[in-house]
Amino acid sequence: MRFERRRTRAGLAAAAALPLVAGALALGAQSATADQPGGRQLLSGTKPAWATASADKGATADASKLTLRVYLAGRDSKGLAAYAQAVSDPKSALYGHYLTAAQAQARFGATTAQVKAVTAWLKSSGLTVTGANQHYLTVTGDVAAAEKAFSTQLHNFTNGGRTYHAPAATASAPASLNGAVLTVSGLDNAPKKSRHDDTLPPPGAAFVNAGPFSSYYGSNTNKSLPSAFGVQAPYAIKGYTGEQLRAAYGAGSYTGKGVTVAITDAYASPTIAGDAATYASRNGGKAYKNGQLSQVLPGDYNSTEDCDASGWYGEETLDVEAVHAVAPDANIVYVAGASCNDNDLLDALTKIVDHHLASIVSNSWGDIEEHETPDVAAAYDQVFLNGAVQGIGFYFSSGDAGDNVASSGTKQVDTPGNSPWATSVGGTSLAVGKNDTYAFETGWGTEKGLLSADGKSWATPAYTSGAGGGTSSLYAQPFYQRGVVPNALSKANGGKDKMRVEPDIAAVADPNTGFLVGQTQTFLDGSVKYGEYRIGGTSLAAPVIAGVQALTQQARFGIPIGFANPLIYSQYGTSAYHDVTDYPFGPQTVSEVRVDFANGENASDGTITSLRVLGRDASLSATRGYDDVTGVGTPTRNYVDGFRRH
Repeated sequence: MRFERRRTRAGLAAAAALPLVAGALALGAQSATADQPGGRQLLSGTKPAWATASADKGATADASKLTLRVYLAGRDSKGLAAYAQAVSDPKSALYGHYLTAAQAQARFGATTAQVKAVTAWLKSSGLTVTGANQHYLTVTGDVAAAEKAFSTQLHNFTNGGRTYHAPAATASAPASLNGAVLTVSGLDNAPKKSRHDDTLPPPGAAFVNAGPFSSYYGSNTNKSLPSAFGVQAPYAIKGYTGEQLRAAYGAGSYTGKGVTVAITDAYASPTIAGDAATYASRNGGKAYKNGQLSQVLPGDYNSTEDCDASGWYGEETLDVEAVHAVAPDANIVYVAGASCNDNDLLDALTKIVDHHLASIVSNSWGDIEEHETPDVAAAYDQVFLNGAVQGIGFYFSSGDAGDNVASSGTKQVDTPGNSPWATSVGGTSLAVGKNDTYAFETGWGTEKGLLSADGKSWATPAYTSGAGGGTSSLYAQPFYQRGVVPNALSKANGGKDKMRVEPDIAAVADPNTGFLVGQTQTFLDGSVKYGEYRIGGTSLAAPVIAGVQALTQQARFGIPIGFANPLIYSQYGTSAYHDVTDYPFGPQTVSEVRVDFANGENASDGTITSLRVLGRDASLSATRGYDDVTGVGTPTRNYVDGFRRH
């Protein structure tokens, strides 16, 4: 039974004094305005937007079975948000005064009395409590029991040509619980197919870059090919190494020593340890020390077919190898979700917070905002808030489909990076020059035009992919974006209120100027072996920024950065950032040539030559100042040292 939203890999392929409170907790929390008749408090956002009167097909059968999660608000949700802001804001007297996990639970977590009261209410309604922890209760039961508990009726609604059940009115909890319930998820079932006791599949199909390549940007051009925009476009690089990325983003002598970075994805590559070690030895990287790379795995996996489990192996590989390349002495702990569904990914994030496994968390996955339900958004925000008060920061890829119009038909941002309590990482096309010098960046947005049959011209380029960004429809503008994000972006949705805009910061993401990774793959002849290929996406940008943050934490003598956005925005407009634009050379358009094997692996079926135009990200643009492709910009050599003082 579906009670979570499926996530995809992102890169393969309030009050004036407390401005974040409204954006974080009003979604899915109890109504702060009035009780319903009969002493009830609304659990806002539990009725999905698609559950409309025109789509209503009548009541759901009472005997249908549900599995729900009832999230606990804790003893002081407003105090939690206020403290999270205070310890994260460099202007606050409480900046950096983090709590331990035990202190946070004692101060803000659910009490034993609250858990008992919520349990008793659920049982009295006919629901069965099958699991409980300090964050939520898992319950099962039929529709009739759920309707009784949450004082709403479940109806069947058409949505996208299919029929799902959902609350016909906003769910509620008894006012006598005094706000102990944050929200409930699982009252709608759109869409998910869950399987139990699944095993992980073998590595996915191999991909090999064809070449010719440039060893650094612009090092290799073919003058027999047609020019592009009046200049000769160079061949794409083979794939940047850690040495090149460290030089581009100002690592200096810092290596991340003494810092731990956590990575979350779904599932776990069975060959990650060997692949990571082989890649480092082949590409000049530092060898892993014993215990430097560890994994925290669930007891079992589910939904492996629905989530394309083997496709996530490459995601973990990219994330691990990118963090190690940028911060070679940082410890890496990989925390796997049991599937790509929200509940399992929330559990992975919660493990990191509850056990303080790391202070920097890289997450290369997400979904479009229209699929975000406010109940689940509230659950994510609560994890981020609990992390913030403990000095833990979460970094999310901003997405790989630009404004999402081409992929979804609607201009929108990605989630969970839309949360004001997460750092959204956008993407660039990066040019590293000779001797590892930083040459330039554009916003990542790619148009592709094939070489004509006679080899004399390029087809008109068409959009393929680009860094996600834009204006949220769910979250109000957080305090740290005030005075930085222009009104043209914060009010882009047409309303009177300023809204949250993504991303916050950026790094290399374009797969045509991407990172070289090494992974065990399945080749066309059936062999399963190690191979290397160039890859990108904001799935690369997120771990690169996480690695840079590890360097920064080391420079701060090990003091955690925590929730980074207030600090990131406090340095806006300084030499800490490259102010990335789509046209680094004035009106000149930048492009490069890429050659691919037609079958993705070898030349037996020929090759395909194409022109890749840079800095063309759907309706999004990288401009001077803050923009919705690269945020405040990308780190310079002054970033790490500059943040050392804060």
